[in-house]
Amino acid sequence: MYAFDVTRPKTVADAVAALAGEDAQALGGGQTLIPTLKQRLASPAVLVSLSAIDEIKGVCQDGNVLSIGGGTTHATVAAEAGAYPALAALAANIGDPAVRSRGTIGGSLANNDPSACYPSAALASNATIVTNNREIAADDYFQGLFTTALNEGEIITGVKFPIPQAANYQKFVQPASRFSLVGVFVAKYADGVRVAVTGASENGVFRWSEAEAALSASFSAAALEGLTASADGLINDLHGDAEYRAHLIKVMTKRAVAAAK
Repeated sequence: MYAFDVTRPKTVADAVAALAGEDAQALGGGQTLIPTLKQRLASPAVLVSLSAIDEIKGVCQDGNVLSIGGGTTHATVAAEAGAYPALAALAANIGDPAVRSRGTIGGSLANNDPSACYPSAALASNATIVTNNREIAADDYFQGLFTTALNEGEIITGVKFPIPQAANYQKFVQPASRFSLVGVFVAKYADGVRVAVTGASENGVFRWSEAEAALSASFSAAALEGLTASADGLINDLHGDAEYRAHLIKVMTKRAVAAAK
C-alpha cells in the first residue's frame, strides 16, 4: 500500500466536507477498496471512513417501501429486511460471514461491480438511491461497468425499495469469489414484472426486457420457454463463455420465477 491518512467523521455533513479535500476517497466496509489499495491500484491521500456515521445505518419500513441506510451491513440487511424476503435472502448469501459483517449496501452500489448482487436487487425493484443531495432512480443510476450517476464526493445515504408482490433472487456462484457468475433478480409488481441480471454483461447489471414482457403477461416459468438471452456483450472468461452465461440467464430466471413468493 501507499501511505495515506484516515479520518472517521460522525455526520454526513462532515464526511462530505472531508471528501471535498484534495485526493480524498470514501471508505465504506472496505471489501473492495482495501484489496485495491493492497494491489496498489489506487493511491488516495485520505480515506474518509463512513463507518462511524450512525445516521446512514438501519432498516425501516414505511408503508410499502423498505428503506435501508447506505452504511447498513449485509448482515444487518439479512437480519432486518424481513419485509422483503428476497432482498434479505440475497444479503444472507453475499460472500462469507466476515464480508457480510463489514460490507455495506451503499458501498456495493457505489462500486457497481459487474458481478455484485445488490445492483440486481435495486434495478429489479425499481429502487431509489438516496444521496446527500438528491434521489436517483435505479434505471438512471447504473451507467455501465463500475460506473454510476454519483458525482465526485457524493455519498449514498440510503436506498428505498418498493416491496413487490412476489420476488426471488437466484445466484449461480463463482466458488472462489462467491460473486455471481450469473445472478437474476425477479420482482413482480402490480404494473408489471422487472428482471435484472448481474454477473453476465461486460456493461454490468441490466434488465432483460423480453423476459419482463413475457412474465408481465403470464408470471410463470413456462412463459420463458420460447425466449433466448442474447450472448452479445456478455462476459467471456475462464469461468464461462458468453454463450454459457446466456444459457444461465434463462435458467436462473426460470428458477427465480418458480421460487418467487
